[in-house]
Amino acid sequence: MSYNIISTITLISDPIYLHYSHFSLTNFLTVSLPSPLFLRLIMAYWSSILYHLFLLSLVLDGARLCFSSEVYVVYMGSKNAENPDEILKQNHQMLTSLHGGSIEKAKASHVYSYSNGFKGFAAKLTREQASILAEMPNVVSVFPNEKRSLHTTRSWDFMGLQMDEAMEIPGFSTKNQENVIIGFVDTGIWPESLSFSDKWMPSVPPRWKGLCQIGENFTKSSCNKKVIGARYYLNGYQAEESKNPDKTVKFRSPRDSSGHGTHTASTASGRVVTKINYNHLGLGAARGGAPMARIAIYKACWDSGCYDADMLAAFDDAIGDGVDIISVSLGSNSPQRDYFSDSISVGSFHAASHGILVVASAGNVGTRGSVANLAPWILTVGASSTDREFVSSFVLGNRKKFMGESLSTFRMKSPARIISASEANNGLFTAYQSSFCLDGSLDRKKTRGKVVVCRHSGNPSESRVSKSLVVKRAGGVGMVLVDEAESDLAAPFAVPAAIVGRTIGERILSYVNSTRKPTSFISPARTVIGSRQAPRVAAFSSKGPNLLTAEILKPDIVAPGLNILAAWSPAVNKRLRFNILSGTSMSCPHVTGLLALIKAVYPSWSPAAIKSALMTTATVLDKEKNPITADPSGRIATPFDFGSGFPSPSKFLEPGLVYDIQPSDYRNFLCSIGYNDKTLQLVTGDRSKCTGLAPTASNLNYPSITVPNLKGRISVTRTLMNVGKPQCSYKALVVSPSGVNVTVAPKVLDFVRYGQKIRFTVSFNAADSLADYVFGSLTWKSGRFQVSSPLVVRFATDTGL
Repeated sequence: MSYNIISTITLISDPIYLHYSHFSLTNFLTVSLPSPLFLRLIMAYWSSILYHLFLLSLVLDGARLCFSSEVYVVYMGSKNAENPDEILKQNHQMLTSLHGGSIEKAKASHVYSYSNGFKGFAAKLTREQASILAEMPNVVSVFPNEKRSLHTTRSWDFMGLQMDEAMEIPGFSTKNQENVIIGFVDTGIWPESLSFSDKWMPSVPPRWKGLCQIGENFTKSSCNKKVIGARYYLNGYQAEESKNPDKTVKFRSPRDSSGHGTHTASTASGRVVTKINYNHLGLGAARGGAPMARIAIYKACWDSGCYDADMLAAFDDAIGDGVDIISVSLGSNSPQRDYFSDSISVGSFHAASHGILVVASAGNVGTRGSVANLAPWILTVGASSTDREFVSSFVLGNRKKFMGESLSTFRMKSPARIISASEANNGLFTAYQSSFCLDGSLDRKKTRGKVVVCRHSGNPSESRVSKSLVVKRAGGVGMVLVDEAESDLAAPFAVPAAIVGRTIGERILSYVNSTRKPTSFISPARTVIGSRQAPRVAAFSSKGPNLLTAEILKPDIVAPGLNILAAWSPAVNKRLRFNILSGTSMSCPHVTGLLALIKAVYPSWSPAAIKSALMTTATVLDKEKNPITADPSGRIATPFDFGSGFPSPSKFLEPGLVYDIQPSDYRNFLCSIGYNDKTLQLVTGDRSKCTGLAPTASNLNYPSITVPNLKGRISVTRTLMNVGKPQCSYKALVVSPSGVNVTVAPKVLDFVRYGQKIRFTVSFNAADSLADYVFGSLTWKSGRFQVSSPLVVRFATDTGL
């Protein structure tokens, strides 16, 4: 049993990672209730537990959980004409002033200098020193070096992107994808994977300025014409984790030791690899969305997470190297507090200023108002299902048959007795505690040779796989796991097993408790296609509204993120070259691949125009033309679940019109949310000022429209740019939110040339008092072209989420 509380508090949040995590005391604390038996258990392990509880109390005393940081990031906004050496000199001078004039101490405290896309540095500081720096006139923000968490054979076919490397999307040439460079800020890459072969690829684009950084088990030959660059960042991680001597770093190089980075890179841009599977499940050909696009690796994430200082260094280098898209499948487990005290938001702002589109995951918390990566210059992606599932069937002794998610291919020899884990506690645990199949909680005499029904609360600290290991060690021959969160995640269990939801779980336990000798038989997992409505929004996918700026709808879109098969690092398991993962970490690279195709066709388009093309052509209907639903309840999904909807590859290369955003638009946006002239000028690097009365944040030329404080009448403006036929006419079609009258002026947009921009106004009138957010849509239609935007409205007096 592991009692490493400090590490388990910061457990990676991507649900699939729970398949590989080890059971820890945190699991026990999550579900325990005080009792005499519980006190006996504490006494049995008093020395180890009290020591770690003491460490936990120190952590809780800090301002932020897990963030008792010695390293701070000092962000100083956009760079001007200074060269990197001059910026480094300035950084040392600022640090020297904090260390009594000692340049030696200043250099020793310095961790990173940021000088490609923006100015700033990371350094080891006391809180007092950080406060002094924050008051300096050329500093935008100073924030701790916080840790962020890491948030396919069939998915591309399901999305409608039925193509291989040699084929074209009908009517368009995507061969230019070989000139599109995608940067991945993640855990690195396993370059020998067949997904990253450079066979038949042309020479590296001459504009590329990056490098192939050598390190442990990674040489210059690890890069090729597919993986054209690779870097790794360890300083921020080491500065924090050095306080924990048990932490070791595997592969001090861009090589991937965890598999996450390899999985995301291959999902977005992997080459075609035929006849792949996971333990004979999901057999098919794996490929990325843009299989001929180039890959640049920025390994800023390690086994315990990703630190801000390292991630900002990765963004800074990616901007300087010349990537076109940055894919970030990670983020905070809670919404950010400010746009320029968040490493992903800061790096993305300057990436966008350099014409680079940033795609990030929405998070895996699953509750309302939990979405992360909220900045409007980021494309934020939630997770949905595909039409493929990995399931095991099990039959009870009364001949009732059920289906459950599973990746376990183990076979039961014959039907076996089935027992509730709550009835198998070993005396040191209560029935309630043992019902969660905690480590050591089961009595082997009661569970040997039986199928055990365990519970899973849905808490990220619980591992599904660990529960099956507990059952196996207790002599069990199978497991039914009742997932109270009903997240539909399949897992590679250690015994024949299946995951079911709460309703089916209650029916199974009713049979167990009412039958003298209940039995069951669990079949090996198999692949099933088309058995359920799809796409559905995954239960774990983080949802809106945007808690930082309610006028910006987040997430922006959803894409496949449930049970995705892609390349994997054999460092985790030597026999495993492809693996099945779930999370918004998996949906993010799906969108990255699609954006690379748009960039290939329209290389001169701005990040905002590319983002608009994807969002305004998305669909809110499933494959059966019914409204997209949200798990686990199956309710009709809303824009808080899916943003603009699910991507339509048959449409996004012909959007007709796009909502473009210029740097001046972001400046006005920052003014509207309270940034002053001084901060604005530091961030933008120019002489911008917030003149006059700032417009509402709802007026940012975003592809979705949100009015969170409607009282009486409010009007917002948007501007559409023609990227279709030179002469065309679009008519406004409005579906008004309940209780709101919506009018558009003008109702018809007449374009006479390509690139022409026309401004329009959308007015909202409150007809009724709104108890909560309500939803509608605005669609501009011209023949087969439809440019759609969700409308999200809330009455001003409602203060709830």
